[in-house]
Amino acid sequence: MARIAVIMTGASGSVYGMRLTEQLLVLGHEVVFCATQAGREVCAYELGFELPVDDATTARNVLAAFLEVSGTDGLRIAYADDLFDPIASGSSPLDAVVVAPASMGFCASVAAGLGSDLPERAADVALKERRPLVVMPRETPLSLVHLRNLVSLTESGAIVVPAMPAFYQKPDSIDDLVSFVVGKVLDVLNIEHNLFNRWGT
Repeated sequence: MARIAVIMTGASGSVYGMRLTEQLLVLGHEVVFCATQAGREVCAYELGFELPVDDATTARNVLAAFLEVSGTDGLRIAYADDLFDPIASGSSPLDAVVVAPASMGFCASVAAGLGSDLPERAADVALKERRPLVVMPRETPLSLVHLRNLVSLTESGAIVVPAMPAFYQKPDSIDDLVSFVVGKVLDVLNIEHNLFNRWGT
């Protein structure tokens, strides 16, 4: 099973990071979950969920309960200001890093190689170690600066999976739209799932 870092930044679309974390855990993978301060604030605003910041064990239990997943053995919480966390190092055995959603500010920082906090550093490590870095930008319209940063990330080895749901599966709910986008992330990670009906099946 894979060990994946899920990073949630302050772009709108917290539900994507939450659904991805949920699905990875349900499928038996390990997740290191890390949210930026803005990511926590947007999540609280959009989903009504506030991740505790004083204790990682409490935060893990609260997040697992919110996601309605049984057991917490595969889940670990990392904090954005902790540059001593294992995922800040290339020697930490991560299989992939997924940023969902990814703000344009975050994309710019990683494209510039800043690594000023743990989420940026984890993304930077994925690039330098040639591990999968999946970035899910959630912004519209995109400026030329945004596009150039996404091109820079792609040229550096990242995979850009925009939060763009399809409609050929005839979604019945917002949940279906979210599942489609998260399913596309799982696809690029080569993780099997049944989040949406594939074309022609």
